[in-house]
Amino acid sequence: MALSHESVFNYYNTNFQLMQHHKYSLTELDDMMPWEREIYIKLLLQHLEEEKMKAKERESRMKR
Repeated sequence: MALSHESVFNYYNTNFQLMQHHKYSLTELDDMMPWEREIYIKLLLQHLEEEKMKAKERESRMKR
């Protein structure tokens, strides 16, 4: 486990969030290579940001 850029708390917190909210299993997370994990997390963050922007757009259209 390479944690040179991530605190232990952040590592476990991220695992918890991925398991609770995005249905990853602990085995899936533990089996990922560190670079693979980073890619999936970045893709997930990008997806969540896009969903947030779409929700804001829908909300602004409804207010008109």
